[in-house]
Amino acid sequence: MLKKILFWLPRILGIVSIMFIMLFSLDALTGGDSPGKKIIGFLIHNIPSFILIAALIFAWKYEITGGIVFIVLSVAMAVYFKAFSGNSGSLIIISPFLLTGVLFILHQVISGKNQHKR
Repeated sequence: MLKKILFWLPRILGIVSIMFIMLFSLDALTGGDSPGKKIIGFLIHNIPSFILIAALIFAWKYEITGGIVFIVLSVAMAVYFKAFSGNSGSLIIISPFLLTGVLFILHQVISGKNQHKR
């Protein structure tokens, strides 16, 4: 039962967290710009989400490596958003990705599966 929970928890947390990040890009669709500029702005605002989606797809198959990627991405986001120099509100957005990475690694360690099947 624990293995099943640890299998699905990082995946669901990753999906929900990415969807939350994508909500912030909806502001690009407002305003008086042309529809083309709105779409381009929307896509540009979603670049971090696309990177996180790629990390999630990678982590789905290779849990330890993908977990490390999530941890590195969360540290990179913390540095980018200056979370360690007074912007503690950004940790609310960043921490689910750190937790997702840790949970991917934890599931791999507890389940005892080999990283590369032969």
